[in-house]
Amino acid sequence: MADLNLADPFVRPEEPTAAAAIGAIGDELAVFDDWMDRYGYIIELGRKLPAFPEAWMDDAHRVPGCQSRVWMEAALRGGGLYLAGTSDAAIVSGLIALLLRVYSGRSPREIADTDPVFLKDLGLLEALSTNRGNGIAAMARKIREVAGQ
Repeated sequence: MADLNLADPFVRPEEPTAAAAIGAIGDELAVFDDWMDRYGYIIELGRKLPAFPEAWMDDAHRVPGCQSRVWMEAALRGGGLYLAGTSDAAIVSGLIALLLRVYSGRSPREIADTDPVFLKDLGLLEALSTNRGNGIAAMARKIREVAGQ
């Protein structure tokens, strides 16, 4: 778990629940008529992630199973599991932003109860290459594993 004395790289929830975040993401993605516009939107979300400390860009923070390099960190605060993450690929950073919007700041129980099937329901997995789809699924699994500790 992270040292919380550093500048805060953790994502704070925008919506009151994971389900509300999933609904809001679905509404936002539905605005776009084609996947190229959606990709642009997702990339922009990644650019807005809090800065991820370079000291955490190491093997201990790396998420296995991702084609791109992905790093994540978690910290338990006041009953919520707060998450930080980044990638060396712009689209993957955007996908991280979507996952963290759903999961960061939620209780471990809510995280465990929020099945990442929403990624498929929103059409994200089908629109990605197989490797990217596997990577985002690996990130969701990692988040849920950390919540189970």
